[in-house]
Amino acid sequence: MNGWFRREARDLPWRRAGFGAWGILVSEVMLQQTPVVRVIPRLEEWLDRWPTPADLASSPPAEAIRAWQGLGYPRRALRLHTCAVAITERHDGVVPSDVDELLALPGIGDYTARAVAAFAYGKRHPVVDTNVRRVLARCLDGQGEPAPPNVRRDLAAMESVLPTDEAEARVFNAATMELGAVVCTARSPRCDACPVADACAWRVAGRPPYLGARRAVQKRYEGSDRQVRGILLRELRSAHRPVTGDELGALWPHAEQRDRALAGLIADGLAVAVDDGYALPE
Repeated sequence: MNGWFRREARDLPWRRAGFGAWGILVSEVMLQQTPVVRVIPRLEEWLDRWPTPADLASSPPAEAIRAWQGLGYPRRALRLHTCAVAITERHDGVVPSDVDELLALPGIGDYTARAVAAFAYGKRHPVVDTNVRRVLARCLDGQGEPAPPNVRRDLAAMESVLPTDEAEARVFNAATMELGAVVCTARSPRCDACPVADACAWRVAGRPPYLGARRAVQKRYEGSDRQVRGILLRELRSAHRPVTGDELGALWPHAEQRDRALAGLIADGLAVAVDDGYALPE
């Protein structure tokens, strides 16, 4: 599979030689729940503005939240800012290479810690995201979809097929992700283009339907609390001044839902109450 990846891999910024650990960390956080095509231009803007963790740490959290507009799930911006502060204070502004040290950073979970250690520093660690889990479920277990996430089980499955050589393991991690993203997709897998089709248990079995537990379907965005949060946060981002309660009140007709969304923004640290109304955290 590594040979296929070296021939067919998409040219993505974080895969290029010399792309540093901070850039890889930022890209991994941005890529969570956001498509690649939306991430690339925003990542470049972000790194132009904050090329090091110390640069981001020296800016107010409000600026990180503003710069995140359009990427979705803005709590990630706040976590990334807090992470930059911790890297600056604990590691002299250098993203650590050790998985345990990475996991100790605020907002960094199992996947991101191992991705940074593997892709930025070449460490041999299994890296498992949604695409990898689907590839492993099909190739190893003969299942059309993966079971609900289980960190220990998923890491063990990837470890079982990961090359022992560090350089090849790094490529294999990236190749498995790429395979799941562009070939072994959830809805329209292209088995005819798969470099491991002959060894895929699911294909050999005739691609049987998945009968296991399924993940919950996300509720519609339209009319949801998520939409209201986004509307309120957009106003706070654009105002560059405190926004009054009356101004926020005019943005959504249902007071109970609006108040719930505002309370959620405050609880998540994305908004603060000030004398003149509400604002982003400074």
